[in-house]
Amino acid sequence: MPSSRHRNIRDVLSARPLAVAAGTPVISSAGGTEPNLIAILRDGGLPVGTDAREFRTEAEFATRVSEALSDGLRLSMEYPQPPDVSPDERSVKSAELVGYLNNKASISTFVDPRFQARRQILTVGELAEAAPTEKSWVLKAATNAAHGASLDVYLHRAGDVVTLPAFTDVLHEVVVEEYLNIDRNWGVQLYVAADGHARLLAVTDQRVDAHGVYTGGRFGLIVPLPAELLTECLAVVQRAADVGYRGMCSLDCAQTYDGKLVLLDLNFRITGGSIPLLALRTVRPDALDRPAESTKLTTTAPIAALLAALRPALQRGGLLVTGGHDTRRTDNPVRQTTLHLIVFGDDPGDVTTRRSTLEATYNH
Repeated sequence: MPSSRHRNIRDVLSARPLAVAAGTPVISSAGGTEPNLIAILRDGGLPVGTDAREFRTEAEFATRVSEALSDGLRLSMEYPQPPDVSPDERSVKSAELVGYLNNKASISTFVDPRFQARRQILTVGELAEAAPTEKSWVLKAATNAAHGASLDVYLHRAGDVVTLPAFTDVLHEVVVEEYLNIDRNWGVQLYVAADGHARLLAVTDQRVDAHGVYTGGRFGLIVPLPAELLTECLAVVQRAADVGYRGMCSLDCAQTYDGKLVLLDLNFRITGGSIPLLALRTVRPDALDRPAESTKLTTTAPIAALLAALRPALQRGGLLVTGGHDTRRTDNPVRQTTLHLIVFGDDPGDVTTRRSTLEATYNH
């Protein structure tokens, strides 16, 4: 994937761990270290990183990595980096492993066939025949390259006009998967510590839009994950741990209306569900058993202006900022602010209403 493509998304992701990093050094886009944002995170009680190594350009990113290696630190990559930037022998996990685990074509290697949806790995040139307009299907990217979680899943419903996503212009292989009628959609949050054992953090509900794209998570009051599916999720992550993976991960799971249990995606990285979950566990552990929803606001306004507008809502309570990014502090020519928040409370309807109001008011 060209380094210039999806640049903003990759920068946002680099800043996300700052909210819970504490004393762990983090190589972060300067877009996520805006002073007003850092102050809001600290005011919320989060263990904000005290060693943020900022970069504003691709060249500065490489410099920060070189400095970290010179300090004797080991790197934990969320996405594979070139070996001349981040050598495998100085990394917690190899770039090859990280890329392979996150490749949508690799799921059959780690997931028991009982929990797999039917899928084919095809070249882009074979798509027209394998994915006709009159049938429903799901299209996913098949690549080991870093892409910043931005190669969105494409859902085609029978009879709709086929408008292939941009990744089909830059990738050679894709995955065509059966279209499932999903009743329940979970995000199973797990991690592998230094001892190599897979452990469960929590189970969240996934919120998706009409196109099937992830828009946030629900925490607390979650319909329990069936025991056999949870057992398989732990087994999948342990299989990855056994070949060298260390760090956080999230598995997208579902139950169809006819009762089939499936693992849809393996996300071996920090995800949109990871940081909100860790933030709640740190600041409001009682909220983990109460209704809570994560959300993302995107606007062209500077992040300082957005935070100022949100201050009354933050002071009323039931709202926590967990991270953000403002491209004005980088060399990105696109002016865009992203803010990540959690809305929590006692009544699920009220939480959903407040979250929807925030999105309607500030997303533009």
